[in-house]
Amino acid sequence: MTNTIILNQTEIVYKIRRMAFQIYETNASEEQIVIAGITANGFILAQRLQEWVEKISPIKVLLCEVTINKQEPREAISTSLSVSEYQNKSVVLVDDVLHSGTTLIYGVRHFLAAPLKQFKTAVLVDRNHKKYPIKADFKGISLSTSLNENIKVYLDGKNDRAILE
Repeated sequence: MTNTIILNQTEIVYKIRRMAFQIYETNASEEQIVIAGITANGFILAQRLQEWVEKISPIKVLLCEVTINKQEPREAISTSLSVSEYQNKSVVLVDDVLHSGTTLIYGVRHFLAAPLKQFKTAVLVDRNHKKYPIKADFKGISLSTSLNENIKVYLDGKNDRAILE
């Protein structure tokens, strides 16, 4: 089986920058928003979105790391910010790939336990094979794949890429 690069380093930078502009447009009246990244690649993507949003806008971004056990998403979810730090704010939950929607839907459920101004989701790659009624409000690329194909995202800062396996 061969791997196909669907996004290279340059394309990922373009996608992140475009998503940052979309986040800014959606939150133009906000002074501060929360970008919450799901541990590992989602958090790396959230950090990059934070950099871009703060570069292109006056919005201050609170960065939040969300820890979800992707194998057992019903287990307790923890965040690096307390509920009082993100309540009544606009929140963007970020992950690298939207596969079945399981991780994202449990992340959404966690945040919706607090009153929020607005809640959006962002992913670099949306695979279009969802088990749950969840959508990415901001996405780098939508890709229809077969169920036996997998998307792997590498965000090491030197050779970033998204690969179809």
